[in-house]
Amino acid sequence: MKGGSTAVGRTSAGARFMLKEIREAPSAAARLLEREGARIRTLGARLRRHRPAGILMAARGSSDNAALYGKYLLETRLGVPVTLAAPSIITLLGGRLRLRRYVAVGISQSGQSTDIVAFLEAARARGALTVAITNQPRSSLARAAHEVVLTHAGDERSVAATKTYLNQLIAFTMLGAEWAGDRRLSRDAAAIPEAQRAVLAQDGDIAGIAERYRYMRECIVAARGYDFATAKELALKLMETCYVVALPLSSADLLHGPIALVEPDFPVFLIASPGPVLAHLADVASRLRARRAETVIFSSEETVLRLASVPIRVAARAEGAAAPPIYGVAIQLLAYHLSQAKGIDPDHPRGLRKVTRTL
Repeated sequence: MKGGSTAVGRTSAGARFMLKEIREAPSAAARLLEREGARIRTLGARLRRHRPAGILMAARGSSDNAALYGKYLLETRLGVPVTLAAPSIITLLGGRLRLRRYVAVGISQSGQSTDIVAFLEAARARGALTVAITNQPRSSLARAAHEVVLTHAGDERSVAATKTYLNQLIAFTMLGAEWAGDRRLSRDAAAIPEAQRAVLAQDGDIAGIAERYRYMRECIVAARGYDFATAKELALKLMETCYVVALPLSSADLLHGPIALVEPDFPVFLIASPGPVLAHLADVASRLRARRAETVIFSSEETVLRLASVPIRVAARAEGAAAPPIYGVAIQLLAYHLSQAKGIDPDHPRGLRKVTRTL
């Protein structure tokens, strides 16, 4: 397995928060479903009446990956174009967007991300209906918005987002279900906490797999559709908690050039939940196998797992929009255990703080 020859000294990393808060995901999800359902139903009805021409979303870090999931979900369910905004167009470049008949969504667990707050304030001033998705009800972001969706994740002391990210995904699932009147999606959301518990029960198996990548220095992480958000989140977790250079790619884009990077034993992580894109991902896995890549595949489906160098069999079968909050637990466990194998404390990543403020 390609990963460099310099060993990382194994120390007692002693992380207190990251694993604890990953393990709190099912209870946090259940709390969100119980406490925010009525508010989201009311918001869904308002958004149906509003009939927006388009949706703009602004976020950073893990919240930006949640926004990407929201883009796939809302475009698929509503047929309304969704754009991931560049806040600097407003905060640094002086852009003045015409946003009447738009919905603008700001996503931030702390609600204190300076550029996201400034973007939502500007969008409101320019005519957009504004929505904040945050864990903090008295935050600047919540005050900037017409409507607030609270994620009810509880206090999160881990610098790397864990349960807050997962609850942002679930908040989007609930909102998409109510906005589109999709009862099946509502049922899928209600089943998420139990599915997350099933994945947490795989903790020991995932820890053993992480040990194999102790010396890994670089990798590609790929998926498609709803799972692309999970691929980007795994890449972010590998970079911030394990100091691995991780390139996140749509699996389609992987085939359009970057696959040239892949030589024998090069690590490639694939997120492959069941659904319409599974056949495509099986084809990608076959091509990687032909190149003798070190392919790690997260899936519940044997058809694609058998193509892996290292299969990570996800215990809960979750399809489509329901998969990211469940597979998200598995990728967080992998990142945590890999940080421990490398002797890194993920609660104190180099150069990072819990709240990052940029313009």
